[in-house]
Amino acid sequence: MTSASAVAGRTRSAARPPRCSRGRGSLPSSTMSSAEQQVRTVEVPGAVLAVHRPADDGAADGREPGLFVHGLGGSAANWQALMDRLGGHVDGEAVDLPGFGRSHPPTDGNLTVSGHVRAVIGYLEASGRGPVHLFGNSLGGAVAVRLAAVRPDLVRSLTLVSPALPELPPQHSAWPTGLLAVPGVPAVLRRLSAGGRDAEAATEDLLRLVYGHPDSLSPETRAQAVAEYRHRLEVPHAMQALVGSARGIVSAYTERGDQALWRQAERVEAPVLLVYGLRDKLVSYRSARRACAAFADARLLVLPESGHVAMLEHPDEVARAVRELIAHTTG
Repeated sequence: MTSASAVAGRTRSAARPPRCSRGRGSLPSSTMSSAEQQVRTVEVPGAVLAVHRPADDGAADGREPGLFVHGLGGSAANWQALMDRLGGHVDGEAVDLPGFGRSHPPTDGNLTVSGHVRAVIGYLEASGRGPVHLFGNSLGGAVAVRLAAVRPDLVRSLTLVSPALPELPPQHSAWPTGLLAVPGVPAVLRRLSAGGRDAEAATEDLLRLVYGHPDSLSPETRAQAVAEYRHRLEVPHAMQALVGSARGIVSAYTERGDQALWRQAERVEAPVLLVYGLRDKLVSYRSARRACAAFADARLLVLPESGHVAMLEHPDEVARAVRELIAHTTG
């Protein structure tokens, strides 16, 4: 079969994907998916989750189940482009974490990484879909790692896009995220929002933070991002979820012993695909070396022109590497 190192680069055959092989991507994708999604709500311990799947997706037809978990401030919509490209191989669903997207905030206010893990495990148990091919971006990556470590029976494979694993010191451009955890800062942000800060300008700042090439985004994509930002301002619990989850990430970075995320990464039994962008302003590529050493069965995809959301910027390259990972798990 073809190894993950063949992504937009030189093809090399191997009996199995080489451990942490390095692939290289191309220019950002210029199109975004417009497929409709069907959404249902599922009650799980501590929360009511919104679960999304393609509206025209019928029976699994032999496809293995997949679950996609977004990052801080994101939603299930962040995975739509990749889900579309994997539709022939994965019976995919994407979940809105508690307090994000269309999901309600947790009933007990638990927005820690473990709180989000509890919700995702609750959904997998309630739906009976496990074991799944599990995908996580940023915060969702930390959630996926912890879930795979504590419940290996629920995970077939793990795809981590810029996972939020402890990185000290963090990149300077990531400090604003950490500041969300500082008491008093959220109140300042609320006042700024109430003061009518231009939604287009605020959205532009966010796009420049998470995309490697924000200037390449289409007008439609920018308009969607502005609409989503405005919607967030109207959701009473949106800031609470953002701040609480940011504090949860900071807290997880300081955990020691069996709860330490890097130690949990060492316990993951499932094969892992690591995806890093060299233009990522939030998670440094330098974490890739440690991640490759931590996971027992890992392969690495490096996208030189991608930022923090490679599944949005380079969905074709990421999908190709995922298909190779799935072929490895079933072969």
